[in-house]
Amino acid sequence: MGKVIICASQKGGVGKTSTATALASIFAQRGYRTLIIDCDQQCNTTDTYRAETEGVATIYDVLLDESRISISEAIQHTECGEILAGDSLLRQADEKLKGCVDGLYRMADALEKCNDYDYIFIDTAPAMNSILHNCLIAADEVIIPVTADRYALQGLSQLNETIRAIKKRQNPKLTVAGLLLTKYNGRANLSKAVRASLEKVAESMNTKIFDTSVRECIKVKEAQAQKQTLISYAPKCTAAEDYNRLADELTG
Repeated sequence: MGKVIICASQKGGVGKTSTATALASIFAQRGYRTLIIDCDQQCNTTDTYRAETEGVATIYDVLLDESRISISEAIQHTECGEILAGDSLLRQADEKLKGCVDGLYRMADALEKCNDYDYIFIDTAPAMNSILHNCLIAADEVIIPVTADRYALQGLSQLNETIRAIKKRQNPKLTVAGLLLTKYNGRANLSKAVRASLEKVAESMNTKIFDTSVRECIKVKEAQAQKQTLISYAPKCTAAEDYNRLADELTG
């Protein structure tokens, strides 16, 4: 199995989906065998990839359905790349996995049999739930996107506690690759102040702030509206340049 990297944050609107889809596109362009998995019940990554959700196998069938099919049976090959589509039925996960002995290990078990990829990127929902726990137990690295505003620290402490507990008890290889500043405006004083605060938070999480910050860019929203990845829609925009630098950091 290749390296599993998840994008996680309890805060919505911080760029988890943009980050996951951009990195998956870049790594695929660079010749790596790449898969993206949509574990957010809102299915934004699935929408970006123009993947099907009706009448096809999804992440629900892999993790929650009684048949529990393999990942390889559920992968869709789209113009944007290979994806395991999300499903709105993921909202039932906590209820379905409650009291289930192997409930938190289903993603790890599914990925164990998935040896066709160099990199697997997972987009997660802004929630502390059983699906996020599944992803963290299966992951090698976590990227935590944060926006440069006064709410940036919201939820970070709880996410950090969860990551630490999972690393200690269930997944000792798990590391936080870094905090990623998104929608960044380096000229704004507030952004600089938040970055200074985040340096302390990163240190407490035994990680770093990535050297790369993803600049605010209208092309990100335009790409979403066109149901395209940023890299295919506007490969030369500032945010695409930033994500390419982030990919360099991850592989360097």
